[in-house]
Amino acid sequence: MALGDGEPKWRRRSDERPDEILDAALDEFVERGFDQARVEDVAKRAGLSKAGVYLYFPSKEDILRALIEREIAPIARRARSLAETGVDDPLATLAGIIGGVMTVFENPRVSAVPRLVLSVAGRFPEIGEYYRENVVEHGLAAFKTLHRAGVEKGQFRDVDSDLAARAVVGPILIHMLWLHVLRGPADGMTAAERAQAQIDLLLSGLAAAELKEVL
Repeated sequence: MALGDGEPKWRRRSDERPDEILDAALDEFVERGFDQARVEDVAKRAGLSKAGVYLYFPSKEDILRALIEREIAPIARRARSLAETGVDDPLATLAGIIGGVMTVFENPRVSAVPRLVLSVAGRFPEIGEYYRENVVEHGLAAFKTLHRAGVEKGQFRDVDSDLAARAVVGPILIHMLWLHVLRGPADGMTAAERAQAQIDLLLSGLAAAELKEVL
């Protein structure tokens, strides 16, 4: 046994099993769709028996919840944490979070989980609720925090923070769907450039300067 390698190999291997199952499940769900994917096929990919999968995850829905928790929930929680610590400069923090999230969602493997949730939430409402509670609400809370901080500093208009947060989240989701569901062409912008363009639209709106004077 190597120096510092204090755990038996079999125990380390056992500790790795949940991630191996989740990796196999994500591949299976993406290839076949959640409804068509079978636990026995997930087990085969992971090099386990079907009973071995059930030892860690009692159902296919539990596997999807675990994927949400592993792949997406940490991103939303990180965004919320960054927002809470970045209230001294809400605008810069907002740009950083939008750019970071857009960059992450450009990875098709990361975006696979929210796409799976969207595809099954109508038939499995408990999955949609889990995603809302553990991902969406954290993301919205991050942007609401920054909006209120920006209002206090005179950077943002004092409008409904829930609507403001949804106005931020919407384009991020559309960008993900455009790339990975609709297979739209890339726009050639970097994530930072796209985030800045989105913020410019949020702050300036669509109206030309002349029309704003009338409004």
